[in-house]
Amino acid sequence: MSAQGFSLFDLCASSLSKTREFEGKMDHFIYRQGVLHAEDVPLPVIAAQVGTPFYVYSTATLERHFRLFDEALDGMDHLVCYAMKAASNQAIIKTLAALGAGMDVVSGGEYMRAVTAGVPPERIVFSGVGKTHSEMNMIISGGVRQVNVESEPEMELLNIVALKHGVQVPITVRINPDVDAKTHAKIATGKSENKFGIPISRAREVYAHAASLKGLKIVGIDVHIGSQLTDLEPFALAYRKIAELTHILREDGHDIKRLDLGGGLGIPYSRSNETLPLPKDYGDVIKREVGHLGCEIEIEPGRLIVGNAGLLVSSVIYVKEGEGRNFLIVDAAMNDLIRPAMYEAHHEIVPVKEPLVGHEGRTYDVVGPVCESGDTFAKERDLANLHDGDLVAFRSAGAYGAVMASEYNSRPLIPEVLVKEDQFAVIRPRPTLDEMINRDTLPIWL
Repeated sequence: MSAQGFSLFDLCASSLSKTREFEGKMDHFIYRQGVLHAEDVPLPVIAAQVGTPFYVYSTATLERHFRLFDEALDGMDHLVCYAMKAASNQAIIKTLAALGAGMDVVSGGEYMRAVTAGVPPERIVFSGVGKTHSEMNMIISGGVRQVNVESEPEMELLNIVALKHGVQVPITVRINPDVDAKTHAKIATGKSENKFGIPISRAREVYAHAASLKGLKIVGIDVHIGSQLTDLEPFALAYRKIAELTHILREDGHDIKRLDLGGGLGIPYSRSNETLPLPKDYGDVIKREVGHLGCEIEIEPGRLIVGNAGLLVSSVIYVKEGEGRNFLIVDAAMNDLIRPAMYEAHHEIVPVKEPLVGHEGRTYDVVGPVCESGDTFAKERDLANLHDGDLVAFRSAGAYGAVMASEYNSRPLIPEVLVKEDQFAVIRPRPTLDEMINRDTLPIWL
């Protein structure tokens, strides 16, 4: 099977449970001659050079998933802005920017990462609920496609900063449509009780105020209802409300020419019979609900572009037999991949060495070495029979993995590796313990 041949969506997203052959077509991490590869590179080769644990990303999967979103909006004036908060390594940004991607950033740091990676300012959208004065100065000085304004106090401050620079800043106002995204409570953003956006009931009032501020130029509407959505109906409901609002605001005299529709389309994290919507299905919803408005469309996918493009690879330290439990203790921990501890998130865990057909498995609790009971990746998970030193891979770890990592327990941040065909490169090295500790400085009295 060619490493370039298949991706997550090629079989119309049937289910993840059928066969190992199907799993290979989800992404570009497949077994060859009994060893899990990233494209054309055996994972043990990377492990031998960089040590474990490490993150590894597939260029072919990144490119394929971006193109699926881009193609889903064919026939519409559009820009696919990668949501950098999902994974913000410079190499990932440059890979996507080379395909024409815009970037959705939510901090001054992400803005600088995008600019440093060569993304033109006219392709950078600045979002986020707590933009600061210094961040506003940064993006106005450097240039930006638009600012997605989240509140009236932010609007007032942005106007002041813009006038000091003698410019008009293009803005959309983020509208909270009060739509239940039917996702995890910690990643839902479109309900009335969430901190994001302006209530849709106040949209006309807020847009009228924005129009009175000389440093701001209204260009459109922004909406984003949450992440890891596996049902298209919440999108349809939210976009229908935005279409109605577009007509109303245009009647009020506002030049609504751009709709930022956010992201949030979910990915399969587990083997199940659930059929998930594809980017094409998502694009069809957009065309149906807002295609008649003549607006330029922006979308901000992150998780679905990079999630299945990355693995976390770890080594087994010990197999520990407990009271009625078998513990698989690995060298990755919650500080490396916090999603299971934070969101009760599921990641498939597979051996890097493919088990033989008919191989007897074992049930484990998969845990890390951090001194927390929450440092648990899986409970009572059926896996191959594993031993000390064996390599395992956590699938679908590309999104919100490395970017949410920390140095808790004084564990150095783990390397990130990018693969392209038969080549691989370390794109973020593991710091030494000395480098990590020497970032601390002592006061003069010590």
